Amino acid sequence: MLVAKPAQPPASSAAVFSLRSSLLALAILTLISFTYLSLKSLHFPSQYSSSTPPEALLAPASKVVEANDAEDLSDVYHLPGIFRLNYAEMEKKFKVYIYPDGDPNTFYQTPRKLTGKYASEGYFFQNIRESRFRTDDPYRADLFFIPISCHKMRGKGTSYENMTIIVQNYVESLISKYPYWNRTLGADHFFVTCHDVGVRATEGVPFLVKNSIRVVCSPSYDVGFIPHKDVALPQVLQPFALPAGGNDIENRTTLGFWAGHRNSKIRVILAREWENDTELDISNNRINRAAGPLLYQKRFYRTKYCICPGGSQVNSARIADSIHYGCIPGSLLQ
Repeated sequence: MLVAKPAQPPASSAAVFSLRSSLLALAILTLISFTYLSLKSLHFPSQYSSSTPPEALLAPASKVVEANDAEDLSDVYHLPGIFRLNYAEMEKKFKVYIYPDGDPNTFYQTPRKLTGKYASEGYFFQNIRESRFRTDDPYRADLFFIPISCHKMRGKGTSYENMTIIVQNYVESLISKYPYWNRTLGADHFFVTCHDVGVRATEGVPFLVKNSIRVVCSPSYDVGFIPHKDVALPQVLQPFALPAGGNDIENRTTLGFWAGHRNSKIRVILAREWENDTELDISNNRINRAAGPLLYQKRFYRTKYCICPGGSQVNSARIADSIHYGCIPGSLLQ
């Protein structure tokens, strides 16, 4: 009885299998190497600091460590020197294009005002026009600014419903007139609103909220803040009523201070638990102006820690006030 020999694969097929095996082995080795290096960088972060000069990046690691031991930023960045170089390159090349459409006398292009607790929005509108990052050439732009101000709408008594319609019509006009939105579906576009009315006014334009970058003073999940793309704008009350405070710890005899309305759960708890603490200055309502001029601001001067609890929104101008008056701010969220 004859037994047939098993068929032998052609030489070309064997070569293919050999090549595939080699590529697979190479891929596995590469993966292992990257995994090892990544883990090593986490356990033993780089010793470069943000002050490392460019030529030092090529120097032996031991010399870099010795030269920058006093300013080691490796806990923040794996390669601070590289980050610094990239940041410097960004400052040279980064550009923002401002859409020219919209009447400045209505809701566009210019801020409502540069004073009050929403002054951050006003200064952004003003400063972006004077910034070296601005470009008049949209093809050089990295980002596109949509210059519509819901704060101006509020100043003119516009209802929320009409705000939404105005925002939608304006954005849709930009989309139909220019090609830039459709290139990324708005991912490289941004708008700025400090007042929470601006967040409410844009909720009716879902493609704007979902795709574009929202620069807001109230980075709350309650208003759909998306951390991977949206940006928090610090809220600053302008102008400051009194000069900046100093490092005069001996004059700061109060441990902690807060005064305001109990318009959130955390504020209610704060007032209930701390208002009778003799080391703290806690007022569960606004300070009566009739009691004297600038009493609220003067309390910052004599306090070590200024408590900044979230109210109806998480943002608060108290943080900037605390820093200005030399008091350490402490934020409490709901």
